[in-house]
Amino acid sequence: MDIRVLGALNAEINGKDIVPTAGKPRQILALLALRPGQVVSVPTLMEELWDTDLPDSSLTTLQTYILQLRRMVGRALLRSTDSPGTVEAGIPAPTAKDILATRYGGYLLQVPADTVDAHRYEQLAAQGHKAFENGHDSEAARLLDQALGLWQEQALVDVPHGPVLRIETMRLHQSRLVTQERRIDAELRLGHHSELTAELTHLTARHPQHEGLHSQAMLALYRSGRQAAALDTYRRLRQRLIDELGVEPSPQLQRMHQAILTVDPRLDVIADPHHTPTYDLYTT
Repeated sequence: MDIRVLGALNAEINGKDIVPTAGKPRQILALLALRPGQVVSVPTLMEELWDTDLPDSSLTTLQTYILQLRRMVGRALLRSTDSPGTVEAGIPAPTAKDILATRYGGYLLQVPADTVDAHRYEQLAAQGHKAFENGHDSEAARLLDQALGLWQEQALVDVPHGPVLRIETMRLHQSRLVTQERRIDAELRLGHHSELTAELTHLTARHPQHEGLHSQAMLALYRSGRQAAALDTYRRLRQRLIDELGVEPSPQLQRMHQAILTVDPRLDVIADPHHTPTYDLYTT
């Protein structure tokens, strides 16, 4: 089985698509896919589908959706030369009820976690963050880049979001942003500032109040010989924070701005024995 949630929902068995067209069954499949091998309780599934406005027939309707999903799984399990229950090397072939299983109080998608791209992303990201903390910048950049490469667009972009999926996708998107920031930190420590300026211009435009990304953009521009552009990046962020939130940039960012104004030689230091993220270069 192959499941992708980091973009449009895609799930295949033997190369056959098992994603339903109707919105609510898609929500169920998406939520089960985000928690492979874990029981998702009936109340959680109902909350996702109907929030607090439960219809009188909610349990029956949920069971109907599960049955529809099982039928799609069952059709995908059928092969031209095999049928459900065929014994292969002494092991019975799985059935739809084995894969979309009923457990006390809920349902689970009984598949290995690494068949879901979100799980592979989180594993690679965790390894990359650990490499970054240990100062292995090349390894960190490689692992974090692999993790980010699993993303196609916004998670579950073609699936309706109830309250549970909204929380799950918000968590994934926040994790993606942190992973992007750490990968850029590793690249900056490797001296790849010139290559990062275009990407950081795009990211700061998409996240106009994110101080960490702006600190990276300022540093990359400064190291690329674009001091004026680095200062302008700070000026525009400061004005936006004042206009929209009524606050000044953080002390860290103010100190980085001052360092750029005074051409602080520490800004040019690439190797960092303390493995400091860009935003924390001027914590004190």
